[in-house]
Amino acid sequence: MEHLNLLQRMEKKAASFSKGQKRLAQYITDNFDNAAYLTASKLGKEAGVSESTVVRFAYQLDYDGYPELQKAMQVIVKTNSNSIQRMSLSSKRYQEKGVLKSILITDAERLRDTIQNGVDEKEFDKAVKYINDSRRLYILGARSAAYLAGLLGYYFKMLFDNVVIVDANSTSETLEQIYNISPEDAMIGITFPRYSKRTICALQYAKNHGAKTIALTDNMQSPIVEFADCSLLAKSDVMTIVDSLVCPLSVVNALVTAVALLRKDEVEKRLMALEELWNEYDVYNRSSQ
Repeated sequence: MEHLNLLQRMEKKAASFSKGQKRLAQYITDNFDNAAYLTASKLGKEAGVSESTVVRFAYQLDYDGYPELQKAMQVIVKTNSNSIQRMSLSSKRYQEKGVLKSILITDAERLRDTIQNGVDEKEFDKAVKYINDSRRLYILGARSAAYLAGLLGYYFKMLFDNVVIVDANSTSETLEQIYNISPEDAMIGITFPRYSKRTICALQYAKNHGAKTIALTDNMQSPIVEFADCSLLAKSDVMTIVDSLVCPLSVVNALVTAVALLRKDEVEKRLMALEELWNEYDVYNRSSQ
């Protein structure tokens, strides 16, 4: 069994699971990002089983106790959750419950979890201050997180000047775009499992050069947190080959709104000028009333 990962072990042993172990296996399958960082006692509570069931489950999968099982879960979350494993992780759940409702329900659960256990209000307020006070704001997200970075940058460019959406295909190109970052600047790094090395490296560079650094990620064990002056935590999930970024998107919306309210008078003037521009060049469709 040593060569098998956690998903493969659970699939191989599924027929021998007790009722409690089946419940625990389902919870782990549905909540890898959360389960991987819980104690045996907490995991049991979350899954609705006893701590002893969790420990026996680890031995049932041929691990040398719960710590080894926990490491196996963390490997799946951080490094081994490739597209093939994601399909394996999610296909049964969606086939049984239906894709649309399953994903909508999962996203709703992640939003509730983020409200209860995610973004800290003090960290959020700190991030808003860093953004508002910055001379220049850099925003970086790689791969699927690039779309969050792009949306955040799109709206912030409406609010103020000197917003830089870092767009590069390699670490060297990324560092070239932020090489002159200074203590007067701020940088937002956005990354979720599987964590982007390029984003982590860039935020480390920004912090080393004195800039205020903000991480938008999924938990305090995320490797980007080490280089962040404040961390905004939003739950994510794996849906076959799709990264569920509903919660991070809500945090993006909140950041834009909070900064806009902080600069209310200035933003209103900018929006009035933009509205005149959009009307002059007929940017938006205007249906006749």
